[in-house]
Amino acid sequence: MKLDELYAVLRRRGVLWPSAEIYGGAQGLFDYGPLGTSLKRRLQDAWRSWFLGLSDDYHLIEPAEMLPEAVVRASGHLENFTDPEVSCSACKNSFRAETLLEKIRPQGVDGLTAEQIGEIVRSNQVRCPTCGASALGVPRPFNLMFQTTLGTSGHERVYLQPETAQASYLSFARMWDVGRRALPLGIAVIGRAYRNEIAPRQVLFRMRVFTQAELQIFFDPRSFPVPFSAVASERLPVLRVARRELGEESPEEVTAAELVVSGLPEFYVFHLVHMLRFLRDVLRYPAERIRFLEKSEKERAFYNRLQFDAEFHFESLGGFREVGAVHYRGDYDLTRHGTGAGRDFSVTLGPDDRVLPHVLELTFGVDRNLWALADALLAKDGERTLWRLPPYLAPVPVGVFPLNPKEHREAARRLVGELRAEGIVAGYDEARSIGRRYARMDEAGTPYSVTVDALSVDDGPEHGTVTLRDRDSKAQERLAASALAPRLQPLLRPPVPAYD
Repeated sequence: MKLDELYAVLRRRGVLWPSAEIYGGAQGLFDYGPLGTSLKRRLQDAWRSWFLGLSDDYHLIEPAEMLPEAVVRASGHLENFTDPEVSCSACKNSFRAETLLEKIRPQGVDGLTAEQIGEIVRSNQVRCPTCGASALGVPRPFNLMFQTTLGTSGHERVYLQPETAQASYLSFARMWDVGRRALPLGIAVIGRAYRNEIAPRQVLFRMRVFTQAELQIFFDPRSFPVPFSAVASERLPVLRVARRELGEESPEEVTAAELVVSGLPEFYVFHLVHMLRFLRDVLRYPAERIRFLEKSEKERAFYNRLQFDAEFHFESLGGFREVGAVHYRGDYDLTRHGTGAGRDFSVTLGPDDRVLPHVLELTFGVDRNLWALADALLAKDGERTLWRLPPYLAPVPVGVFPLNPKEHREAARRLVGELRAEGIVAGYDEARSIGRRYARMDEAGTPYSVTVDALSVDDGPEHGTVTLRDRDSKAQERLAASALAPRLQPLLRPPVPAYD
């Protein structure tokens, strides 16, 4: 679907809408409705089950979302967390350089200086998108963080967290003390991030308030043992720097073992594989629409030694966009915060054996991936609109319908209560024809619909049975109402990693 068409479906179904919509909306801010809120939480649950399932020593924490100025100064965000901004001297509007030049330079502007970006603008005679004037100035760095103060004096400056990662580094020493004092140690955060985007756009893709799921794995740089043999033959679609420099945009499929031979560490490739498996096998994105884009030294974030962005090809946005990433950050974070806090974050692993842990970061944009789930899995199927969400992601996994509301309402309501008592979210609908009810559930992503009819309540050989309908195949089967919960419960649990 095109962006406007997809957005219209999501608004109409109550998935999301602009924040403060009755006042015309607020740029870069969105509210989630009932379906969107449930889908977002299930997406987070699936991420947590998958990535925290990699080790018993990976844990989820919930930190505060404000950072004292000393934190963002030590982390480098005060100095480096910027985007190049291009302003129009005629209409005074500002634009993100990457957005302004996306058709001229689809590979982005990472690694370019302000002078180089300005030369691209001038040589291509780029005009202001708002007023059409050729009055665009030299790009300047714009810091994306939101600043505020604590208390009544206004002297204590704090910043809304621009990413969730910093909380894990700040909590490392405490987590080391409360844990079993062993590496690797994983600290995960699922929370809000705040960025004063120059030009929010493309609905959930570039927002000012959004949700991230990030896992920081602290490990001994001398040894990070992983069961690599279990993933060595997995094929990954990667676009390496050398291939990009030749002008190639399509990925090349190589095995995990081949990536290690090329010089990437086993632990890094192991986690690339699990990022791929999560996108392909858990979220069920079409494999041909996934790629891993390697960032060059100039392009990657200032704290990274290795960076592969996990990208998905959005039909609604007309190309590949980042939905996650795997970052090898080295000892940057604990070194910087050690200097800022006046502490040594080295840990003792044995007699006369101290080491400063390195960090591997797995980052995932929750809102972007919610949009990707719609882009990939919401489509027309003949006359119906079908959202092929996996059962464990569906906002409402089961819909229950009385065939004749007057005669079957009581039994249907009772079945809804029984399913909910078993931990299964079940929706109830009796409005209009049974076909219309199926259509509404199909569009909302509900994988299973249950119809209660005369055979369900009348005496006879099929007393107490119901009809279970599959959303994707439309196949129907008759089974006992008491067998529904045992049948559905395994299908509604998000997958966890498994090793051969």
